[in-house]
Amino acid sequence: MKPIQTIAMALCILPLLGCGSSGEDELREWMAQERAQTKPRVTPLTEPKQFQPQPYTADAGLEPFDRLKLLQALRRDSAQVAANAGLIAPELARRKEPLEAFPLDTMAMVGSLNKVGKPTALLKVDQLLYQVQVGNYLGQNYGRITAITETAIQLREIVQDATGDWIERTASLELQEGAKK
Repeated sequence: MKPIQTIAMALCILPLLGCGSSGEDELREWMAQERAQTKPRVTPLTEPKQFQPQPYTADAGLEPFDRLKLLQALRRDSAQVAANAGLIAPELARRKEPLEAFPLDTMAMVGSLNKVGKPTALLKVDQLLYQVQVGNYLGQNYGRITAITETAIQLREIVQDATGDWIERTASLELQEGAKK
């Protein structure tokens, strides 16, 4: 019975040992000293510059609100919008072809041939093979095939530039030997 009493007494004393000083007091004292010694240094803000209004002198330049100049600018802008609309209007009026649903980067030219004297390219899209000729449309930017060679397809695309104007640009699809698309 003595061993059981010894074990029981040891189990009662162990939790009391955990209540002793664990160095936490030293840590708290060090933190308090550091807080007391640390002084934040704030640099003062510079005074803002005084605003000096400048008077407007009409003699120095052109009148910014001249009616004639405003009308000329509006006419020029409307003429440019009409020219841009003329570029995209035929594309919006026609029926879309199946290959216009895919972006150009998902297409791979895998071959070319002459079919009834017309150059024809073979395109692989979504594991399907398509035959295209000059005049067919490809891609999502109104791309129309302008030329087909043994190694490439040349396209004319209509895209919007940074200002929102419709412009033409050229693109090409190169022959992909052993393509895995």
